[in-house]
Amino acid sequence: MPAPKNTFKQALSQGKRQIGCWMSFADGQIAEIMGTCGFDWLVIDGEHAPNDIRSIRDQLMALAASPSHPVVRVPVGETWMIKQVLDAGAQTVLVPIVESADQARELVRACHYPPKGVRGVGATAARATLFGTVSEYIQTADQEVCLLVQVENRAGMAALDEILQVEGIDGVFIGPADLSTDMGHQGNSAHPEVREVIADAIARIKAAGIAPGILGTTDEATQAYADMGAQFLAVGIDVMVLARNARDLAAKWKAD
Repeated sequence: MPAPKNTFKQALSQGKRQIGCWMSFADGQIAEIMGTCGFDWLVIDGEHAPNDIRSIRDQLMALAASPSHPVVRVPVGETWMIKQVLDAGAQTVLVPIVESADQARELVRACHYPPKGVRGVGATAARATLFGTVSEYIQTADQEVCLLVQVENRAGMAALDEILQVEGIDGVFIGPADLSTDMGHQGNSAHPEVREVIADAIARIKAAGIAPGILGTTDEATQAYADMGAQFLAVGIDVMVLARNARDLAAKWKAD
């Protein structure tokens, strides 16, 4: 039995727009609920949410029956971290703060078994192989791994064209909050200078035949990014969705 087909990777390669959402609760039950909502993809955030490898694994398990594809964002692009989330069953990995082609090449190597890469071979005892029942996993896993790299500062933007030449990258995700702050606009991702850089980056990514992605946390921003051509587009964060709707509900019914 080969590794499962990565339908998200396939959709990106076919140019299909994929609508997603961020998950920051770091909780399996919340992930299970989010998996019923109809998103194409869901981010399990290991960078800014209080996740560890066990909670990441639990959320992957919670999404196993969902049509929403799990994307695991690791805290940093370390080979051992990528190995752990792949062994836990992730097939799509998002890596923050990628600033050079050399760094991108090392990430590609981390996602693949030898001789192409350096991923350690231990999945037979892990969830990725359903504990040894996916008999051809090691022979077929590489082709189903989807690597998304985040370009989210001036250094990354300066190196973008070189990063786009690295074989094995499936998508480039722009981080508007980090980018705007690095540009001197302290989280104001709607600043015209930031929007101009984002639009230019999305066009360059698309021209290279790679999928561009981004996160919008307001309807205005999300529509702007969609109009720019973002292909894998996150349209919200679960914590913000709950907070906003709970506050609106309280304001609607609470007596003055």
